Amino acid sequence: MDVLTADVIGDIALVLIVSSLLGAIARRCGQPRVIGQIIGGILLGPSALGRLPGHLSTRLFPSGVLPFLNVLAQVAVVIFMFAVGYELETRALRGRIRAVPLIAAFALLVPMAVGTGAAVIFRSSFAALGEPHLTKSFALFMGVALAITALPVLAAIVRESGLAGSVAGVTATSAAGIMDVVAWVALGAAVAGTANKPGPPWPVTLLLVAGFAAVMILVVRPVLRRWIVRRRSVLSSQLMVALVLALGSAWVTASLGLHPVFGGFLAGLTMPSADGTPDADVLRTVEDVATLLLPLFFVVTGLSVNVGALDGAALTVLAVVCVTASAGKLGPGYAASRIGGLGRRDAATVAVLVNTRGLTELIALNVGLSTGMIDKRLFSVLVIMAVIMTMGTAPLLWLIRRRPAASAVSEPQRVAPSAGQDNGQM
Repeated sequence: MDVLTADVIGDIALVLIVSSLLGAIARRCGQPRVIGQIIGGILLGPSALGRLPGHLSTRLFPSGVLPFLNVLAQVAVVIFMFAVGYELETRALRGRIRAVPLIAAFALLVPMAVGTGAAVIFRSSFAALGEPHLTKSFALFMGVALAITALPVLAAIVRESGLAGSVAGVTATSAAGIMDVVAWVALGAAVAGTANKPGPPWPVTLLLVAGFAAVMILVVRPVLRRWIVRRRSVLSSQLMVALVLALGSAWVTASLGLHPVFGGFLAGLTMPSADGTPDADVLRTVEDVATLLLPLFFVVTGLSVNVGALDGAALTVLAVVCVTASAGKLGPGYAASRIGGLGRRDAATVAVLVNTRGLTELIALNVGLSTGMIDKRLFSVLVIMAVIMTMGTAPLLWLIRRRPAASAVSEPQRVAPSAGQDNGQM
């Protein structure tokens, strides 16, 4: 047991230093830090380290260590999803741009339909990757996988690109927040419909989860708000409440047969906040904890990705999902932005931003892998697609902002502060 403990501690140290270095390198290359961390997880797996003499990947991450790393990774993801749900209250629900709901609908429903259709049209290609049965859950999962937007990575790119507070930046983050909610609901429906999921049949699961969500939002949230404001209340420590709520909710959804990430996300939506603004100390702390532990999630993900094992059939599917994923986001995102009244440059910027994948995509893919909706070969293809889509965001934004436009200024337009009214905008 002492040897196993030492191996776990050593692996955690290795993961943290590798992810830190590659994250810093990614930032210097103009990419979000998460790209370097994802690549670091892949490099530590069979795709790179495992191909060296001596089976270094297996020796560094023996089978006895993986369950412990996986538990820590799942805790990190639950806390991260709590932060996403907790922060959505200001990002999505308080957006003031009238184009937001239109963009959210176009940039989610169109690629979801395209992804579902691709699963049907290219059925033989998916079958060559070990997906012989085209089930409703698989088709819905592919729709979600090609439609999901990584809100946290998008928000980081907006800040790092100088778009924070601009029309395009606020519009994209607000629309992504709405899309995240709908996408996770759809993914939950796909998971509930899998034949090999634990727990009760999927109609019962959906009913139980819907009841649990109603209790969390309609009962738990008001009670927590009432008790937290009491100075001498035992619940006055919001950080402790947040962690217990996130982990407890994750335990409930896992017990019902869904992935724990759904519970973490629901807990974030449930956690009350003052005047629609999340508590800065709580949000900063949970984000710091998630940031510290998430590299373990990337390594667990990377150990299931083997780029060297991808053959011609896998590359064909990779081309299909990349084209359909980008076309399903860029075209509808741009069209909806223009219909919503945005200028050409802002519309193009929004379309590129909502095409960002990254961390949220990886979480969804891990849900699909763990529930048996996809196997490791298709999982590897979709992970590579997520990396490619996210890496393309920064260069495309640079091209859009560099290109002169007769009717647009060089700096992004800013959202004018409202004086207590929305002027008819969302």
